[in-house]
Amino acid sequence: MKKGLSPAIASLVFQVLLLPVVSTATEPWSKVDLNRTTLALVSESDQSGAHSDEELVKQLNNPVSPLISVPFQNNFEFNAGPNNDGFKYTLNFQPVIPVSISQDWNVIIRTIVPFIHQDDVIPNTTQDGLSDITQSFFFSPKREVAGLTIGVGPAFLYPSATDNLLGTEKWGAGPTFVLLKQQGGWTCGILANHIWSFAGDEHRTYVSSTFLQPFLSYSTRSHTTFGINTESTYDWHNEQWTVPINLTIAQLTKFGGIPVQFTLGAKIYAEGPDGAPDWGVRFVITPLFPTGGRPATHETSSPK
Repeated sequence: MKKGLSPAIASLVFQVLLLPVVSTATEPWSKVDLNRTTLALVSESDQSGAHSDEELVKQLNNPVSPLISVPFQNNFEFNAGPNNDGFKYTLNFQPVIPVSISQDWNVIIRTIVPFIHQDDVIPNTTQDGLSDITQSFFFSPKREVAGLTIGVGPAFLYPSATDNLLGTEKWGAGPTFVLLKQQGGWTCGILANHIWSFAGDEHRTYVSSTFLQPFLSYSTRSHTTFGINTESTYDWHNEQWTVPINLTIAQLTKFGGIPVQFTLGAKIYAEGPDGAPDWGVRFVITPLFPTGGRPATHETSSPK
């Protein structure tokens, strides 16, 4: 087995074994009336609280949908480092929590918590630990605007890395937005942000980074989704693009009564700095919950 793969495989096995536990733990949600909360989680697209599979697939393709999801995104990247023999595993824990703040607006809280294991990305060394956390707050109208779904708000960078080689040691902030169109089984759009550092270790390089993620996907009647996107980053300090291109196929199914989407993807790097990986594989497990109960609204909502 290739050096460095063992921790990555162990993490992946743990995630699969965790699914039955999540299923059991979240079962009581199906019996909870969330309308009793004042500032509550959103699930307004189906007034019975029971989403059809078609609706779930559509919302999974929308970064600012009123759907609670908890993706575990596993990235295996190869041929990294100056000697082209490095391996990098990144587990991105990416909870998405929608909150209703008025009759017309939601705020979608998207957090990315990266755990990294890498071998020989820096020659003859190994690093393990938490990297920097990114958190975005998308203020999104509950209704489409000119046929488009939009969200805009702030994004924040937190210097949470447990190893200084895995993070920037900088606090950062900046604007973020998402714009998309859904029609039939098609979804196309773009998610973007720009983050500047404003505090942190004065001896580390400042952060000025633009992230661009155009995406296109098509979902079939069998709840299979084919997608393509890039997760491009431009480092303004070093004047360097990093452009991985992702091809994915995803399937929505039920696991212990909970809707779960499994995604498999391939990644190639069209552009990157010296030492960037050549290619990679992605596997994502996305549980969706709660699976039942009435949708959450403000207590002041007008009666039906």
